[in-house]
Amino acid sequence: MPLIPQKYAPHSLIIGCVVFGLGSLIVKFVDVGAFAIAFWRLVIAGSVFWLLMRYYAQKLPENTKARRFALLSGVFLGFDLAFWHESIYAVGPGISTLLNSLQIFFLAAIAWFFFGERQSRLQKISLLIAFVGVVLIAEPELKHNINGGYGIFIGLVSGAMLAASMACIRQVYIAESTALFPLMFLVSLGGSLVLLLPSLLLNSSNFFPSSLSDWGWVIVYGVVMQCFAWGLIAYSIPLISLTITGLLLLSEPIAALVIDYFLLHKSITAWQWLGAIITLFAIYLGSQQTKKTA
Repeated sequence: MPLIPQKYAPHSLIIGCVVFGLGSLIVKFVDVGAFAIAFWRLVIAGSVFWLLMRYYAQKLPENTKARRFALLSGVFLGFDLAFWHESIYAVGPGISTLLNSLQIFFLAAIAWFFFGERQSRLQKISLLIAFVGVVLIAEPELKHNINGGYGIFIGLVSGAMLAASMACIRQVYIAESTALFPLMFLVSLGGSLVLLLPSLLLNSSNFFPSSLSDWGWVIVYGVVMQCFAWGLIAYSIPLISLTITGLLLLSEPIAALVIDYFLLHKSITAWQWLGAIITLFAIYLGSQQTKKTA
C-alpha cells in the first residue's frame, strides 16, 4: 500500500510546496549568513539521508560517473541555496522565490546546448512572457531598493544553479539507477563540502547560530524543508498528471509572495503583482513544455 493514496497526491504536493516556501522565513530571521545557513541545511539533511540510507539498507551507486554527477549536483545545489538566500535578504522571500522558479528556462537552455533539444514555439513564447514579468517586478525594486539589482540578478543566478543541479541528477540516472536516499546523501555531501570554505570566509562573523533558538530553527530548516517538504514533492509528482503538476508547483512562489506581503509587510506595487502573475503564467507554460519534451 503506498504511503500516500493517489487521490491525496495533489494535497501532498501543495503542502510540500508551501512548507518549502516557509523556509524563506527562517532564512530571513535567523542570524546566520547566506552561505552558512545553506551549509548547515545540507549538513543536517545529509545526516538524515545517511541514517535513512543505512536503515533501509540502500547502497551508494557503484558507477563512478553516477557518483560524480551526484556530487556535482550537490555543488550546484549548494550555490543555488546560498544565492537564493542572498536574494531573500535583498528583495524578500516572494520575489526571490519567483526568480528561482525560472530555473525551467535555464533547464531548456541546458537541454538545447548540451543535449540538442530544440525549443518549441510555445517555449519561446513563455520565455518572452517571463521576461516581461521580470521587468515589471524589477523596475520598482531598482528605483527604491539599493540592493534590488543585486537581489534580482543573484535570484536569477540561483535559478540557473538549480537547473544545473537538476541536469546533473538526470545524468546520475542515465549512468545508473540509484535509490533516493543514497542519491540525496551524495547531493547533500557535495553541497556541504563546496560551501564550507565560502561560508567560513564570507560568513565568519555569523557562521554558527548564535542561540539555541537559532540552532533549533536551522535544524528545522534542514530536516523539515530539505527532507520532509522536498520528499513530499518528489513522492507526489509521479502520481499526478503533468498539467496538474505544473499548476500546483506554482503554489511555492505564490505562498512566498503571500508571506512576503502579509507577514513581512513588504510593499509590492500593483505592477509587481501583475508581473508576478505574468511570470507565474510563463512558468506554467514553460513547465508543461519542458516536461512534455523531457
